[in-house]
Amino acid sequence: MARRFLPPDILRGYGLLPKRLPLRPLTWKVIGVLFAVLIVVVPTYITAERAGSKLVPELTSLFYKASDPNGSLAPASLPPFPPALPQVGTIPYTVQEGESCDSILAYQMRFANANEVFSDQKPETVQALSANLGRDCHKLDQDMVLALSPQYPLIAFGGEVLRVGSLTSPQGVPTPLINLPHPEHYAPDCAEGCLLSVKIAPRVQVYLTVSTRSDIFPGSWIWSQAALTRKVVPNFADYPYADPPASLNGIALEACDIQINGAPPQPQNSRSCDDLTAKNIHMDGGAWVFGVTGSSALDHWHYPLNVPSNSRMLIWLSDDDSGLTFHPGDPAYRYDQASRSYKKL
Repeated sequence: MARRFLPPDILRGYGLLPKRLPLRPLTWKVIGVLFAVLIVVVPTYITAERAGSKLVPELTSLFYKASDPNGSLAPASLPPFPPALPQVGTIPYTVQEGESCDSILAYQMRFANANEVFSDQKPETVQALSANLGRDCHKLDQDMVLALSPQYPLIAFGGEVLRVGSLTSPQGVPTPLINLPHPEHYAPDCAEGCLLSVKIAPRVQVYLTVSTRSDIFPGSWIWSQAALTRKVVPNFADYPYADPPASLNGIALEACDIQINGAPPQPQNSRSCDDLTAKNIHMDGGAWVFGVTGSSALDHWHYPLNVPSNSRMLIWLSDDDSGLTFHPGDPAYRYDQASRSYKKL
């Protein structure tokens, strides 16, 4: 028997099918609302989302800078580079009656153990000393002129940090929850040592090994003293003098008593100079330092030196309870370009 089906309209009449909803065409009002959403709401959302993505990291970076206890971020303006650089040199000295090389070094240069460093038991050491002085130590006569060099000298300078590299093996750093726009604000841990590239003049760069708990960033200004590299003499590992002709550009130095961006000195935050050559500094009661006067160099340490700015100096720093300090009356010499030597003030 053939199946019969009732028309849909009859079924709807009995409530067996849902009623057909009438389709209405879009009105101009609805079109206007949709158009407003596309033109106003969507661009506003995109702009707000982009602004928010920049605002949060900037605020985070601002709080990070404000909470930096060492003032280690770069200052608003860096000090100017001095027009002159420290100059390694010698002091002319006229031999007096009855003097020997040992006595001259002990009293004029405050070299307490000179007779141990230069010993006749090791002829090569006395030969090296004679070559440095320009005279044979075994044949000194009155009125002879010697060229005295400072033993185990330090150098004082200021400069801009260009690069910071850790000397320790790299360690994993947790990924921050917020991606800061300036990742260089995360300073490497230099407590175990860092290697800095430091510009101390427009065309002069040195490599500085530092050990400090302070944060150091590229663009920071560093004031430092450092042990000058000494001349290599065969069979004389403890040769005490620097090489005058050696250029500072590209030299490797070991830093001490550093300060970052003029922050107050905190000895516990950096290596002390008497840790570098403790035996010699403690035995001699101080150390010789080459430097240049001026706001970006020696003047930063407030040494009482009554000389014009940008003067090349060789000064004696006494070792006392506050560290290496220059006292009025301590030996101080100013470089004389004509004679290419240091003259006493």
